[in-house]
Amino acid sequence: MPTVLRTGPYRLFFYSADRDEPRHVHVERDANRAKFSIPDGWPRVAASAELRSAVEALVRDNAVQRRRAWDEHFTE
Repeated sequence: MPTVLRTGPYRLFFYSADRDEPRHVHVERDANRAKFSIPDGWPRVAASAELRSAVEALVRDNAVQRRRAWDEHFTE
């Protein structure tokens, strides 16, 4: 379960078992979790919790880095 970014109270990560799914990142803060897709372009919320509004900009602003981390992890 690689962590790709920690910022403030947020942790962005993905599960190695998600290899066959489209690119996405899980975000957690305390007991709340959200799942954001990270295609080329604007991230879309794939599943959501109370984190949605607080985290959407964070994921969008770092989408290039998240895509790179996903691609590097799953091509190793």
